Amino acid sequence: MSDSDIRVRIDKWLWAARFYKTRSLAADAVDGGKAQVNGERVKPAKMLKAGDMLAIRNGHFAWEVTVLALSERRGSATEAAKLYSESGQSRKEREEKAALLKIERQSNPFPGGRPTKRQRRQIIRFTRDTD
Repeated sequence: MSDSDIRVRIDKWLWAARFYKTRSLAADAVDGGKAQVNGERVKPAKMLKAGDMLAIRNGHFAWEVTVLALSERRGSATEAAKLYSESGQSRKEREEKAALLKIERQSNPFPGGRPTKRQRRQIIRFTRDTD
């Protein structure tokens, strides 16, 4: 069997390429249409081959990648990055979205959630003193 004949299930490849933390999350994403092969919605058992184009959405981010290599085993992040190449436009859009989300998080008026008991007491003292 030559290298061009090797095929891997899309859910296994998405897990091995570290787009999803578990294989079941990858399978659910494929079932939900969040991962497409060559512009078509597929099932988790779809066999990938080198050269396939994938459109992947995970949370706030989206990737457009070309499959360079196949792997059924999950390795380090550096090994996973060798399995695909991302398009320049996809990378640019993803970095812009990350910067926007970072700014949005910084402008949150309540970053710590609800005030603690001590903070409530301080707020009450402050508002009572200003009246």
